Amino acid sequence: MKAEIIAVGSELLLGQISNTNARFISSQLAEHGIDVYYHTVVGDNSKRLLETIKLAEQRADLIIFTGGLGPTKDDLTKETIANHLNKKLIMNEQALEYIEEFFKKMNREMTENNKKQALVLEGCTVLQNNHGMAPGMLLIVDKHSYMLLPGPPKEMEPMFQFEAKPLLQKMLNGETIILSHVMRFYGIGEAELETKVQDLLENQLNPTLAPLASDGEVTLRLTAKSNTEEEAWGKIEVLQNEIFNRVGKFVYGYNNDSLASKLQEILSENHLTISAAESMTAGLFQSELASIPGMGAVLVGGMITYTEDIKVEKLGVKKQVITEYGVVSSECAEAMAMRIKEKFGTNIGIGITGAAGPDAHGGQPAGTVWIGIVLNDLAPVSYMLNLSGMRNTNRLRAVKFTIHYLIQLLSEQGYKTI
Repeated sequence: MKAEIIAVGSELLLGQISNTNARFISSQLAEHGIDVYYHTVVGDNSKRLLETIKLAEQRADLIIFTGGLGPTKDDLTKETIANHLNKKLIMNEQALEYIEEFFKKMNREMTENNKKQALVLEGCTVLQNNHGMAPGMLLIVDKHSYMLLPGPPKEMEPMFQFEAKPLLQKMLNGETIILSHVMRFYGIGEAELETKVQDLLENQLNPTLAPLASDGEVTLRLTAKSNTEEEAWGKIEVLQNEIFNRVGKFVYGYNNDSLASKLQEILSENHLTISAAESMTAGLFQSELASIPGMGAVLVGGMITYTEDIKVEKLGVKKQVITEYGVVSSECAEAMAMRIKEKFGTNIGIGITGAAGPDAHGGQPAGTVWIGIVLNDLAPVSYMLNLSGMRNTNRLRAVKFTIHYLIQLLSEQGYKTI
């Protein structure tokens, strides 16, 4: 099956919002072996949308629309499709009841145009919207399948996951099971990882193997087909074990893990607490950790020590350390880690200092970063980075490398990390 994704909305063309929906849907379709050859964006204009639909019908079996299902006049996706396919729009009572109940709960008057959101294409399968008002639709006409999804990602993503994907799997494979499993890597580049598994990529059949790089991380998606879930997982495990034997030291997690969520899991399971003293990252490390639910049980707190004076007067780094070695040095990073650990009484202390850029800092060129880590009663260790990105990219990468190095250190000390 070939698919095309059509995003409807003039705000996309004006650059007011990004088309993140297409990226999400493409990644989901890839799990099912559905090829996406085109992403199209069209404004709120019925004539241009109709032209786009006709073109998509020439090159795709499955056409997925996002946006244009709202209550206003410029929301015209389903009206245009209904006219094109000679289908009526009928009121879906369940959706209408949901919309009416929403306005009652919000103690707001429901305007007449909101009923438009409950209209669906005659003969379609309705996709329930549990996070908004407009339902989605799947309509099959001759050789084409038309899927209509809401534009807001918070509505579209769960609808696709829980309503649309099961229908697609049934359409594609009947009783065949398709399972995907993602291995997540950090500390290894995409090119190096591909080199390590090149033969597996070249000889893939079932399961298939697909690499993807994003924000300094690399993933490998393993996808298997079988008649049973147990058989599919068995195929995935054989391939995963082979990959792990080659590059296992760079694997930090699987599927929906992130570096921060994995660290939270490790710290919680081992009853370890953490604090951080941050210079160049200015609280970004703690912010990244705090974005994960449950982090409050392990993240005690920290300090932003941006200037030399604050490092000395408030954190307690000895003046001699900075005078002799500089603020961007292994000695300063380790001293920051040790002092914050002592001040906050945690198992782990983190010190991050560096020159984020674009200018040099502390006598060190832009992109130089030192990360200090103290674990329990062990001697402090430090890690140097030479980054070459923009200022804020360097700051974020410093945070991710800090988590990566900490996970590796915990693994070396016998803590279970995978």
